[in-house]
Amino acid sequence: MYTLFFDTDCDITPEIAKSYGAKLISMPYEINGKEYFPYVSYEKYDAHELNEQMRKGALPSTSALSPEAYKEYFEPEFKAGRDVLYIHFSAVMSATFNSLRLAMEDLKEKYPERRLEMIDTKGITLGSLSLCMSMGQLYKEGKSIEEIKEWAKINVDKQAFYFFADNLKFFAKSGRVGGFAAFMGGIIGIKPIIYIGTDGKMTSIGKAKGRKNALQKILDYVIELEEDIKKYPVIIAHGDAMYLVDEFIPMLKKQFGDDLNIMVEDVNPTAVCHCGPDTLGVTFHAKHR
Repeated sequence: MYTLFFDTDCDITPEIAKSYGAKLISMPYEINGKEYFPYVSYEKYDAHELNEQMRKGALPSTSALSPEAYKEYFEPEFKAGRDVLYIHFSAVMSATFNSLRLAMEDLKEKYPERRLEMIDTKGITLGSLSLCMSMGQLYKEGKSIEEIKEWAKINVDKQAFYFFADNLKFFAKSGRVGGFAAFMGGIIGIKPIIYIGTDGKMTSIGKAKGRKNALQKILDYVIELEEDIKKYPVIIAHGDAMYLVDEFIPMLKKQFGDDLNIMVEDVNPTAVCHCGPDTLGVTFHAKHR
C-alpha cells in the first residue's frame, strides 16, 4: 500500500487532491511580514486579493519547508505501514528538497522498511497540474508506483509550458529574469517569452513587443509543438488576468476549433509571488518541451 502526495506549487487544491484520494503538502509564502500556508492558513485562495497587494507594491517571498514539516506529512504514513509517492514541482527551483532529504534521513532510521518515491514534474503551476491530474487518475485506478513512474518517464518531457508576465519586477526580484532586462522590459514593453525545459529551469526563449504580440508568440509555440492536442486538456493559468485569458482563448479556438478542451485556473500563490500579477501561461501535450 502507498499514499500519493502532491504539493500546492503544482496548483493542486484540496478539492483536486481529494478527488484522487491524495494528500497535499502546503508550500509557504510571506507577504507584508506575515507567513501563509495555502489551504492551511486559509480555506480558500483569494487570487485577486494577493495580486492586488502586489500591484500596490507588496513584494512577497517564498521559503523552503523545514525538515520537521516534511516529517509531519510523511511519518504518519510510514507508521501506518504505507509507502509514499510524492509528485512535486521542479526540484531545481527550491531548496525545500534539501529539507526533504534531511527529513528522510531521520525517517529511514525509524522506518527502514518504508520508502519514499518521487516524481519530478520539472515544472511548476499549470504544467505540473496537468501531469499531476494524469498521474492522480492512474493512482485512482490502482496503478502501482512503478507503473506511474514508467508513465512519467514518457510523458513529463512532453508537457510543454510557455508563459509571459506583464510586469517583470517580480521575476527580477526572484532572479528568474535579470534586473536590467526587467527594467528595460517595463520601459519599452518588451515581453520575454519563458518556458520550462527538461532541466526543470525557467528560460527566456523569445521576446515580443507588447501584450498582443506576446500572446501570438505563445500561440505560435503551441502550433509548432502540439501533439494530439485535442486528446489532452490545454490549461491556461493566469495571475488575476482574465482579460488576457479572454483574449487568448479565441486565438486558440480559431486555430484548433471550438471543441478544444480548455481549462482555466489561477496561478498558485507561491508561484505568483515570483511571476507577479497579469501573467498568462499555457501548457499542452507536445512533441517535446
